[in-house]
Amino acid sequence: MEDKHILCIGLVCLDIISVVDEYPAEDTDTRCLSQRWQRGGNASNSCTVLSLLGAPCAFMGSLAPGHAADFVLADLRRYGVELTHVVLHPASSFPTSIVISSVSRGTRTILHTNRNLPDVTAQDFEQVDLSRYKWIHWEGRNAAEQAQMLRRVEEHNRACPAPQRVSTSVEVEKAREELYQLLGYGDVVFVSKDVARDLGFQAAPEAVKGLRARVRPGATVICAWAEDGADALGPDGQLVHSDAFPPESVVDTLGAGDTFNAAVILALSRGQSLQEALTFGCQVAGRKCGVHGYDGIV
Repeated sequence: MEDKHILCIGLVCLDIISVVDEYPAEDTDTRCLSQRWQRGGNASNSCTVLSLLGAPCAFMGSLAPGHAADFVLADLRRYGVELTHVVLHPASSFPTSIVISSVSRGTRTILHTNRNLPDVTAQDFEQVDLSRYKWIHWEGRNAAEQAQMLRRVEEHNRACPAPQRVSTSVEVEKAREELYQLLGYGDVVFVSKDVARDLGFQAAPEAVKGLRARVRPGATVICAWAEDGADALGPDGQLVHSDAFPPESVVDTLGAGDTFNAAVILALSRGQSLQEALTFGCQVAGRKCGVHGYDGIV
C-alpha cells in the first residue's frame, strides 16, 4: 500500500534572489554576483525538502495566474509535489519576494509583496480527504481560519482508531499577536526565534519551557535558535537539545528554517525519537546553508 502523504499548508511565492558580496550601503550602486528566480514560501519550501528526503508530500495554498505562477507550478511538479489542493484566484496578484543574499556575511534580507492574494480558508480545507494524509503541517498565516482547520482534524482523530489518526504541526514564525492563538493547536508547535523573543524569552531552552503552558496537553514545542542549535520539550517534560551543524562555508541561509521543520516532521512521522528528529533537523538545515537552493541537501 502506498505510504500516506504529508500535506503542507501555507504560502508559495516567487523569490527573486540577488547575490552580492557585501550588503549594499544606502544610496550606492552595487553589482550582483548572480541573480536567479526560485520558488519560495515556507510551506512550499518544506515540500521541496520533504520530497528530496523521500517523503510523498502535497502542497495546499493559493495561486494567482501569470508567468510567476506557471514557474512555481512547474517547479513543484519537478520535485514531485502533489498539487491537488491548490486554490486559484484569477483576480489576484501573485506574491513575490526580493531577496538580497550577502555572501560575506551569510545573511539574507527579504522584501515581501503580497497585495491581494487570499490564503486558503477552512471552507477550502473541507475538500481535503483527511484519510490520505498521515501528517498535516500549517505555516501560521490566517490564524482564525487555520484554527478551524485544526479543529476539523481533531474531530476526525477522535472518531477513528489510533493508526488512522492524522498528526498535526503548526509553525508560528512571525511575531504577530493574532498568530499566537495557534500555539494551542497541533501535536508539534514550531516557534521561531523572533516569536520567542517577542514573548520575552532570550534563549531556546527558556522558550520551550516557558511556552509549555500555552501548547495543548501532550504537545511538543520546538524552537530553533540559529547557530545555537535547537531545543524541544516533549510530552514527558524532558528538555531535548541539538547543536547546530554549520557547513564549512555558509552559502545560502534562505529557507534554512523551512528545511529544519521539514526534516523534523519527516523523522517524527517515521517514528523516530524527539532527540533523533531534532538532530536530523539541525543536520539537514546545516547542509542546506552550504548550498544554493536545496538540491545539495541529500
